[in-house]
Amino acid sequence: MIWLWLSAAFMVTTAGVHSVLGYRRLIVPLLRAGPLADPLTRRIIRFAWHATSVLMLISAAAVAWPGTPNGLLIAIGSGWLATGLANAVYTRGRHIAWPALCGAGIFALIGALA
Repeated sequence: MIWLWLSAAFMVTTAGVHSVLGYRRLIVPLLRAGPLADPLTRRIIRFAWHATSVLMLISAAAVAWPGTPNGLLIAIGSGWLATGLANAVYTRGRHIAWPALCGAGIFALIGALA
């Protein structure tokens, strides 16, 4: 069970950093750049950014929830691990999130398979 709690902790931390730091360092400058002048587009981008963080929190709750089926834990862990590995390859290891994404996935998989 400790592996699943570690996975959830990584997911919650990733969601927090994504929502706060990512918004400040990526979304705000993007919206100030000019090509996204339409107010609806700006609202949708802000909403989608934070909705992603909410989905991270939901997956953390599913991983930490007692009695979550192993198949679901494997699916969630595999998704986080695949996302982390793709992030590492795509950004050539320069993006801050790939270790946390991979860690969350690995811990979920260990918890499901242990």
